[in-house]
Amino acid sequence: MYLIPPMQDDPPPEFVDVVAAHEGELRHEAVRLVGGHPAGQEIYQDVLTDLAGHWRRLRFWGRLTHSDAPGIYLRKRLAKRTSAWREDQVYEVEVRVLRTPQPALVTVGGHTASLAFHKAAVLDGTRRANLRTLADASIAWCHAWRQSEHRRILRLVIGGVLLVGGMVQGMTWLTTTGS
Repeated sequence: MYLIPPMQDDPPPEFVDVVAAHEGELRHEAVRLVGGHPAGQEIYQDVLTDLAGHWRRLRFWGRLTHSDAPGIYLRKRLAKRTSAWREDQVYEVEVRVLRTPQPALVTVGGHTASLAFHKAAVLDGTRRANLRTLADASIAWCHAWRQSEHRRILRLVIGGVLLVGGMVQGMTWLTTTGS
């Protein structure tokens, strides 16, 4: 029985749903705030890791206040991580707004098209749109789990050192008062 149960191995479905709800906005904003620098993807992943580390508290607070506590936390952490990244830069960052090219539609037809392409035109949801979201959520959850394990080990080591120190101090006190 745990006072605070350990993190699960896999991210809970609610966490994946929150990541999916904020993924597009957060990823775009992270890249925009760093001026298109590749560090935007790293900042995005770090923000998701921060969310995973505080997931229980934020989920509880969101249910208690009927607000989007994880979304608010994501925006705050994105601002802090971006400002920390900017402080680490030794040169000016020139920000340019670039438009993303519209994806070109590929038309497949005729006798050369396979049966799978003909079925894909009829079936709904043949593309797994949330696979990237699930991967991002799983990576962030794994990083947060590792951090929680490191903290747990650190707490055990500190507790052991304090216990041994207390025992030595107690034995020293007993030997000096006993004679």
